[in-house]
Amino acid sequence: MALINTIREKSGWAVGTVAIGMLLFIVGGDLVGGNNRLFGGNNTTVGEVAGEKVELADFQNTLEQQKEAFAAQQGRQPDEQVMGYLRDQAWNLTIYRIAFQKEFEKLGLKVSDDEVVDMVQGKNISPSIRQAFTNPQTGQFDRAKLLDYLRNLDKLPPQARAAFENFEANLPIERMANKYNNLMKLSTYVTSAEAKNYLTNQGTTANARYLLVPYYTVSDSSVKVTDAELQAYLDKHKSRYKVEQGRSIEYVTIPVAASVEDSSAVRSTIDQLATQFQSAPNDSLFVKLNSDQPYNGAYLSPADLPEKLRENLPLTVGQVYGPYAENGVYSLFKVTGEKKGEQAAARASHILIKPEGTTPEAKAAAKAKAQDILNKIKGGADFAAMARQYGTDGTTATGGDLGWFSQGRMVPEFEKAVFGTTSKGLLPAPVETSFGYHIIKITQPKTYQTYQVAAVQKAIVPTDATRDAAYQRAQDLKGQITDVESFRKAVAADKSLQKQEAQGLGTADRSVNNLQNARELVRWAYYGNNGKETKVGDVSEVFDIGDQYVIAVLTGTRSKGTADIASIRPELTAQVRNDMKAEQIINKLKGKTGTLEQLAAAYGPSAQVKTADNVVLGSGVLPGLGAEPAAVGKIFGLKTGQKSAPIQGEQGVLIVEPTAINAPAAAGDVAATRKQITEQRTARADGLLYEAVKANANVKDDRVKFPSL
Repeated sequence: MALINTIREKSGWAVGTVAIGMLLFIVGGDLVGGNNRLFGGNNTTVGEVAGEKVELADFQNTLEQQKEAFAAQQGRQPDEQVMGYLRDQAWNLTIYRIAFQKEFEKLGLKVSDDEVVDMVQGKNISPSIRQAFTNPQTGQFDRAKLLDYLRNLDKLPPQARAAFENFEANLPIERMANKYNNLMKLSTYVTSAEAKNYLTNQGTTANARYLLVPYYTVSDSSVKVTDAELQAYLDKHKSRYKVEQGRSIEYVTIPVAASVEDSSAVRSTIDQLATQFQSAPNDSLFVKLNSDQPYNGAYLSPADLPEKLRENLPLTVGQVYGPYAENGVYSLFKVTGEKKGEQAAARASHILIKPEGTTPEAKAAAKAKAQDILNKIKGGADFAAMARQYGTDGTTATGGDLGWFSQGRMVPEFEKAVFGTTSKGLLPAPVETSFGYHIIKITQPKTYQTYQVAAVQKAIVPTDATRDAAYQRAQDLKGQITDVESFRKAVAADKSLQKQEAQGLGTADRSVNNLQNARELVRWAYYGNNGKETKVGDVSEVFDIGDQYVIAVLTGTRSKGTADIASIRPELTAQVRNDMKAEQIINKLKGKTGTLEQLAAAYGPSAQVKTADNVVLGSGVLPGLGAEPAAVGKIFGLKTGQKSAPIQGEQGVLIVEPTAINAPAAAGDVAATRKQITEQRTARADGLLYEAVKANANVKDDRVKFPSL
């Protein structure tokens, strides 16, 4: 409280609870409270950072801050999904405070009381305070409001005062962090030579021809990869395969799906509601009392109506349409009003012909092709069939149908053509847009009609009896399983089940493949319900995750360090196999001479000769092929017309031959480039610093031991 008194002497003050929440959310800190035990035992350590143990009570305090700050900012308590994010945020704050404090101490960074006063009410207000006391209407920082709060600190509730004291205690950390980051950022320096080299690399281009023999043209079965070869490759490239602690499981899901009886029960209810809906005196109240979804009284154009209603256009006011079953929901729709809207809507189909380049010749060819297709349709050809055959966009599968759309959703030229006509039918000429040439058929002409629709919707959900039956099925299956072998055998015996795998689950993971909010399953993979470490072959309890029951068995464990062959076998095998294929291809090409075409002919039909224009020295990319840094580097190391030796590339073996090397058209602005590169590197500094300090802190995350974390 000494610093608070010092600040009071200089200006009087207080801070409101909402501001406190925001400040804590941004800065973090240590609040007092919370105590728990691991499974009733005495282990209360949730991890270790830079040799310092993180106690459960301390971590829970930090987490509680995040919860309170979220509630203050959002006006609601966090749900389980948000809690997962807040737990990780609290952990990152813990790492930051411990690991960076040690860095601050090494450098002798200090923050005086005067600096803290300056951060609260001086010339260099803390960004978190400035944000908390910014007037939302003007966007300006309100110093008077801040000082008014500070003067009345004693009148705030004890919890708010305690929160501010903790915030005050963390202001030196915020200032030291700024000092530390600025020291590192200001050390970023780019020389003129670097800038010139960058400009040269980006401005120098080449045109080239190349021979490519893709790896996929060599049969996998012709290349046998042994475990010894995999291990040798892994030993040579250890830095590529660094991994954190992980667990691997196999699991099976038993869905809790609505039965035919469940669907019939909902249908019976919706049928009764249909009769009542027709004569209901208050439609919005009827929806409120009987629908799973709230009432929406907006007027909708045909473009925004449910598809089932669009099939009945034009709609009649007062009529009930349905019930319709779609996506697990029964729906009733009652038209409660109609009026002319401000924007037109229409329905059309099209066939898009894209030019194969940007030249006038390419555009002319596309236009001629579009006109030829249009002539065939005018002569009796089926529009949808022509769209499937010639269309070049995502509507080919639907015969070119674009569905209903309102004005403002298409490019101007297309809309002008569609909304400029008042009748159905084929437009007389192709329409040019930035995408190409469109052959357009109006299937529903423009209309300004809109409808107000009241919807009663009932989801088809499983009943308690259905859920109980699924749970019993899961329990019966679990009764057959004692280890990995019996798990696989039991699942294989039931053709309705499908075994799934999850490799390398991390201690902080909260999902397992497509299973969301599966934190309990992840925790089990490390520590079972009895608090003991889960062993390979252990079988889980039946987990209730979302709309399915899950049973899992632990199949593997992984320690932090270098991955083992088993956990990355497919990736390793692909790399080693490509190395062996490259050796085969290069040996076959050795000794052959002649042009690239002659070399390709001598090799065989799997060799391809292609061209690549505008290859950029600094990109490492061959246009039309992809990332091939070794080949690109070789192109710029050869003389025009000179062929390289065979190169082991990313996608195959290449022989490159530059046909032109083009120097930069003009000298670049070295000073501006230095500034640009410096800004880019500085912008990455904060994130890179955090990761570097974290890596050096040897963080051990044991939160997975605790059910609540």
